[in-house]
Amino acid sequence: GMSLSAGSSPLHSPKITPHTSPAPRRRSHTPNPANYMVPTSASASVTNAVSQPPSTGQVIQKETVGGTTYFYTDTTPAPLTGMVFPNYHIYHPAAPHVAYMQPKANAPSFFMADELRQELINRHLITMAQIDQADIPAVPAEVDSYHSLFPLEPLPPPNRIQKTSNFGYITSCYKAVNSKDDLPYCLRRIHGFRLVNTKCMVLVDMWKKIQHSNIVTLREVFTTKAFGEHSLVFAYDFHAGGETMMSRHFNDPSADAYFTKRKWGQHDGPLPRQHAGLLPESLIWAYIVQLSSALRTIHTAGLACRVMDPTKILVTGKTRLRVNCVGIFDVLTFDNSQNNPLALMAQFQQADLISLGKVVLALACNSLSGIQRENLQKAMELVTINYSSDLKNLILYLLTDQNRLRSVNDIMPMIGARFYTQLDAAQMRNDVIEEDLAKEVQNGRLFRLLAKLGTINERPEFQKDPTWSETGDRYLLKLFRDHLFHQVTEAGTPWIDLSHIISCLNKLDAGVPEKISLISRDEKSVLVVTYSDLKRCFENTFQELIAAANGQL
Repeated sequence: GMSLSAGSSPLHSPKITPHTSPAPRRRSHTPNPANYMVPTSASASVTNAVSQPPSTGQVIQKETVGGTTYFYTDTTPAPLTGMVFPNYHIYHPAAPHVAYMQPKANAPSFFMADELRQELINRHLITMAQIDQADIPAVPAEVDSYHSLFPLEPLPPPNRIQKTSNFGYITSCYKAVNSKDDLPYCLRRIHGFRLVNTKCMVLVDMWKKIQHSNIVTLREVFTTKAFGEHSLVFAYDFHAGGETMMSRHFNDPSADAYFTKRKWGQHDGPLPRQHAGLLPESLIWAYIVQLSSALRTIHTAGLACRVMDPTKILVTGKTRLRVNCVGIFDVLTFDNSQNNPLALMAQFQQADLISLGKVVLALACNSLSGIQRENLQKAMELVTINYSSDLKNLILYLLTDQNRLRSVNDIMPMIGARFYTQLDAAQMRNDVIEEDLAKEVQNGRLFRLLAKLGTINERPEFQKDPTWSETGDRYLLKLFRDHLFHQVTEAGTPWIDLSHIISCLNKLDAGVPEKISLISRDEKSVLVVTYSDLKRCFENTFQELIAAANGQL
């Protein structure tokens, strides 16, 4: 803790704002790396201490802000003698456990992996996509509190009569931005549906409480006439770049060749094998772990998924699954005559397990034809030949009627140690992404530094002084800019070295005492300054610009 006295709390003091009070500053300070190496019983002397610390090593500090003096307990120990840390930020090498995971590059990289960057860029593009309202007038500009609608699926024709096989209604899907929080959401519209009873909102509220990494969270349900007719809209979290399991794995017509009927006298085609027409078993188990985890959470909450179907399972990245469109069936098929809206949930949960078995069997056959009743025997033979007995037993258990109520927990022993394989893969992936994030932390800091430097260099005029950027501290910063970017070799060719630029910017940011020679463009003047001098010039000049921008000059 932290104790404050001598007047009101800094969060309530009329003389200062919370941004300048010592309490938030102390809470958010960067941890001292020495903390991890100092014994808990160590007692350290700290400057400005007003009393001797107790045996725990705590020190009472004081700080005056806006005329009010605050006393607080500083529990940060001083570094032990002999400990040396860098005095400016540097790019550290990759951690060994991450370095050995990845193929060695020819040169060290200051940036994230190209594959991850491309994936993130694609997600950003999809998130920011908009439509030309003049070209697609059928999409309204606003729906309730959502705007900037963008169709995520081909819009059904206006005269369409047939309904979808999933929900029994014509549906459409849009990305939209909520004006309340400016976040993107996915809107699933049910065409021509009029909600006559709001009792089903009890189930909607239960769905809104479910937060799971393999479930697309339902945020709200509302009715609207913005599309020109009564419509029911379900708002979900938006996951950019997601595609359905149907489009990822079941979009190849040739994959059904093994199950299609043949004329009399023709033989079956070649038997598909793993990595030659069939999915690897490790991928199928990865999907099973995620889907069973989603079902377990849903069933534990007293609900049923009811959309365990390849067209309603989203795949993002390589293997990440999310169950989509949850809660829609609960609203569309709500029975007002039922006193208990959860009365049929046990029956629906049993149907979820059968649906999960069909999805796993379809993945194992790499074909939706494999789950048709006339092909089940042939499909199970294919699974028996190509996959482990555990996978076969899991499919049989899910698809076979039992004399008792089954639970998703019953398949946990069949998954067995494969769960640890998935956990290990997820943690290794997390290590790699954290390593890429560490690079971008430094890059973001350097970008802000360059942005500030760019506002100073070559400014044509400031405060009606056209020579402002060529005199005083600004001239030093101009020469430093040349030192950063405009150096040449002995032959007069440009000298391009990213490590030189990064090292100099880091030293400027920290203000190290190292000296540097800055040469004027006519090579008649050589100025020897330290990075700490440059940092002082840099900060003073930028604050001068900020003061002028805020009208304080």
